[in-house]
Amino acid sequence: MTPDEFVDRWKESGGAELANSQSFLKELCDLLGVPQPDPTRSDSDSNRYVFEKAVEFNNGDGTVSHGRVDLFKAECFVLESKQGSERKAAEAAEALATRTRTAKKLGGTAKRGTAGWDRAMKAAYKQAKGYAEAIPEEWPPFLVVVDVGFCFDIYADFSGTGKNYVPFPDPRGYRVPLDRLRDERTRDLLTKIWTEPHSLDPSKISAKVTREIAERLAKLAKSLEAEHDPEVVAGFLMRCLFTMFAEDVELLRPNSFTEMLLGLRTKPDKFAPMAENLWASMDEGTFSGILQEKIKQFNGKFFKDKTALPLNHDQVELLVEAAEYRWEEVEPAIFGTLLERALDPVERHKLGAHYTPRAYVERLVMPTVIEPLREQWDATYAAAMQLDEDDKRAEARKLLRDFHGRLCETRVLDPACGSGNFLYVAMELMKRLEGEVLNTLRDFDEGVLPGLTIDPHQFLGIEVNPRAAALAELVLWIGSIQWYKRTRDSVSIPEPILKDYGNIECRDAVLDWDSIEPVTDDDGNPVTRWDGRTTKPHGVTGEEVPDEDARVQELRFINPRKAEWPETDYIIGNPPFIGTSRMREALGDGYTKAIRSTFSKLPESCDYVMYWWHNAAEKVRTGEAKRFGLITTNSLRQTFNRRVVTPHLQAKEPLSLLFAIPDHPWVDTAMCAAVRIAMTVGVAGESTGELNRVEHEAERDEDAAEIRFDIQDGIIQADLRVGANVGAAITLQANEDVSCPGVKLHGSGFIVTPEEAVQLGLGRLEGLGKHIRHYRNGKDITQRSRNVMVIDLYGLSAEQVQAKYPEVYQHVVDRVKSERDNKVGGTKDSITYAEKWWLFGKTRNTFRPALNSVKRYIATTETAKHRFFVMLDESVLPDNMLIAIAVDDASLHGVLSSKLHVCWALATGGRLGVGNDPRYNKTRCFETFPFPNPDDATRKRIAELAEQLDAHRKRQQEKHPKLTMTGMYNVLEKLRAGETLTTKDQTIHEQGLVSVLKQIHDDLDAAVFDAYGWPHDLDDEAILERLVDLNHERAEEESRGIVRWLRPEFQNPDGATQTAFAGDDKTKPAKKSAAAKPKKQPWPKTLPDRMVAIQSALQRHAAPADAKEVAAYYTRANKSQVTELLETLAAVGNVRQLDDGRFTVFQ
Repeated sequence: MTPDEFVDRWKESGGAELANSQSFLKELCDLLGVPQPDPTRSDSDSNRYVFEKAVEFNNGDGTVSHGRVDLFKAECFVLESKQGSERKAAEAAEALATRTRTAKKLGGTAKRGTAGWDRAMKAAYKQAKGYAEAIPEEWPPFLVVVDVGFCFDIYADFSGTGKNYVPFPDPRGYRVPLDRLRDERTRDLLTKIWTEPHSLDPSKISAKVTREIAERLAKLAKSLEAEHDPEVVAGFLMRCLFTMFAEDVELLRPNSFTEMLLGLRTKPDKFAPMAENLWASMDEGTFSGILQEKIKQFNGKFFKDKTALPLNHDQVELLVEAAEYRWEEVEPAIFGTLLERALDPVERHKLGAHYTPRAYVERLVMPTVIEPLREQWDATYAAAMQLDEDDKRAEARKLLRDFHGRLCETRVLDPACGSGNFLYVAMELMKRLEGEVLNTLRDFDEGVLPGLTIDPHQFLGIEVNPRAAALAELVLWIGSIQWYKRTRDSVSIPEPILKDYGNIECRDAVLDWDSIEPVTDDDGNPVTRWDGRTTKPHGVTGEEVPDEDARVQELRFINPRKAEWPETDYIIGNPPFIGTSRMREALGDGYTKAIRSTFSKLPESCDYVMYWWHNAAEKVRTGEAKRFGLITTNSLRQTFNRRVVTPHLQAKEPLSLLFAIPDHPWVDTAMCAAVRIAMTVGVAGESTGELNRVEHEAERDEDAAEIRFDIQDGIIQADLRVGANVGAAITLQANEDVSCPGVKLHGSGFIVTPEEAVQLGLGRLEGLGKHIRHYRNGKDITQRSRNVMVIDLYGLSAEQVQAKYPEVYQHVVDRVKSERDNKVGGTKDSITYAEKWWLFGKTRNTFRPALNSVKRYIATTETAKHRFFVMLDESVLPDNMLIAIAVDDASLHGVLSSKLHVCWALATGGRLGVGNDPRYNKTRCFETFPFPNPDDATRKRIAELAEQLDAHRKRQQEKHPKLTMTGMYNVLEKLRAGETLTTKDQTIHEQGLVSVLKQIHDDLDAAVFDAYGWPHDLDDEAILERLVDLNHERAEEESRGIVRWLRPEFQNPDGATQTAFAGDDKTKPAKKSAAAKPKKQPWPKTLPDRMVAIQSALQRHAAPADAKEVAAYYTRANKSQVTELLETLAAVGNVRQLDDGRFTVFQ
């Protein structure tokens, strides 16, 4: 069948009969040259391309409802026909009437092109979206709604989350009339939806174009910087690229600037005066003698400076190459980042490095900005439909216009905007929503569309880098014009086209001051510091050490104070990733002192990003903004950063976390490095949230990683967990003073091999054995030991070292002292390290008495994939990346090695690094852990198993020197998961006797469960709940002077120690308090707000509800009115009505 025959055959069908739907789709497959759907099988999981695919909806109360997808193709689309949607609504109404003897009001089949028909198409879309949500582990990129014989409505979401199915390719072009199938391009589009849907992702297409353009501009910029200042070059090239963009979107005559460049190939000396003449006309909106036509007035900032640089022939050719790209296809979401690298001589080498994928940015923009706006829009649309049903179309149109007006005044602030990618993505998604609003106004017979539109004035930024700030403004204007043309290409853009709104401010976002002074010493000489990045080879060892000549001057900030942020509705962004330990190095001592003194209520140990988080949380809690969403490093969950978060969550007017991802891959654009981050979205008041944990992650070349989430709903705690509030666990006195990180060298020259130790006098010089000791770090424990030693001169003066051990003295002078001297800056630590150059940076002098009073001690690696504990001999000095626990009681080693403590450590500790490995924070993981109080027999059993565990691992590693703890525990993890072992795994299994290791751990877990008196089959959440309760009980005991010391002879040598607690060896979990009855809220006055209120009540109800139950959430809510609104919400697809007449949200 030819395309013409197909169109002619089906356009007369009218689409009235459901039976036509499958016939239509089968013939469409034949026309497109794709296979027809497969026969449906009894196994639902096998139905990957079928008609009538069965799906289950979660009703929220343990029950499910069933549905059928008109046509489904896995990893491609969900297709719902308008006829099928109407059929299902009719069937539901009939079933409801049978059960309740009441007939639901139905609109019937409306005439095509009317508001009623549009409502039916939108309801079919909502139905398709509901199906996509209900299909497990499947987020097809496309939703297709078909009115048989008339049109296709196409929606897409390439993020893999299903949260933002939007009209594709845009709100004007998403509806494909049947007649357009005569066009090969339309057939190609549908074919790709069937076969290669991700090839249609516009961000992938535009990303390639954008990268190529940036590379061309970088080459040209490098060429021009040989003779001109980089800032002048950057401004000049920004004017050039906007001119290229202007001709491609027809703000200038198409190809006019390109033709000018082509004509200058043989006379490049004419470029500068001609370009300046053109830019003067663009600035003022006058006749251009260069293009020989009247030019639109651009104005704005970009053409106030009209300077054009003189170019040679090769440079003109580079501009020609750039101009020949399709600039209207540029992707603003990444263009700013790439252009910033292209125009910055220091950053240019990073141009080929990864950039933050758009999908990652959308993942935060959606819950922060778009979801609340879409909720308001869905409610407004439902309210307009209700008014239209009541013959109040004029009121309905006013409702829609008012919403559009509010949308066009909604402000979004990024207080660390960089080159504007977050602001652009927010603007583009809001423009897409605006397109839907304008389409609806057309459907409601709105003759004249509003002149107001979303534009850059709503998107506010603060950025300290002048070039990035200018690029952010440029990116917003390019994006705004792109979308204006896509949604209103028949309407001229009002002049001046570029307006100087002042929406991007170039300044510091968290700190303000009156003035800055250079710091000098008492003699008036400048006080300088190492610049933090320049190194040189060491004169003796050849290793890279700080270059003492690369210095910058320290600054003093006069009258520092908190910086003000502009008024806004939403706050979003990605503040700098600078940890607390790097702040002085990266920002300077003066700035660090100023910000810490200004924000004195925040702990000095918090990361730099937390100053943004704190400011944003204050704005939202006090009602100055509606929501905030920020990127932080995943150390947000760690103790010192939690001290910023917790007060906001526990305030009298609290903040709630509405959305969080504790650990997510990211690209640090400053370092071009892969990092792990956390996303948090905050809202005022008490609210449950959605916690997304990365369940599956797979890299995809330069694109965003393929990520699948495990989603939990509940109250999100400060440690970004849902469930037991382990963040509220209290430090126990019983566990204090016996754990600490090992020594921190601050100089690799302290480390020596056994052979070097002998040369330095070990075994020859009396007493040196106390000062050259075996040394172990994290990798020595998890991988293979380096078998190194360390020079530990604790307790000796420099003079004593020189006199008693001269070889050691010279070794440390050559390899440590010079390095320490070069690192001296404005910090007290660096000065102390230089003064005490022969000692470790952190000697752990207060912990040494605990460690030196045991023959062996327990140790665990601070950051590691697997959490296990080992016993180390007293002769071994632990490194800073080991947590040492100065206890030689094997039963305590057994408890720490059990599933119960490992579960606690994973929940209370943070995660670190690209590998996202668990981190053992001794303050949170160890000092809060409530140990059991077992009887003697159980304690003995745990101790015996712990000794078996330690001996087994050491014995097998001694037999097989290449066998590692990580290897053994990798295989143990696979055994427990029932995974197939590879050949390498099988070798490790045999060498490590991993099945024996597993049995020891299983027996140990059982013994520790017995020590607590708890069932052996508790899941992780139940374990945590009981441990939190027990922690609070122990804290209450300690408040009464009852302390269960771990080492009473050391921790409490002079005090009475209570060792027996009658009847408490079988600890019971604390009783749960009854859930508080929800407080009734006032019934809203406006129809859209009532729609939002009803949906909010259904979400809070967490189970299907009838009108009476929904009305009970509000004062003076009329049941019959609630019933009518519920039916309208169900008719437009915002909520789902069950067969028994109750309503529920889509789960």
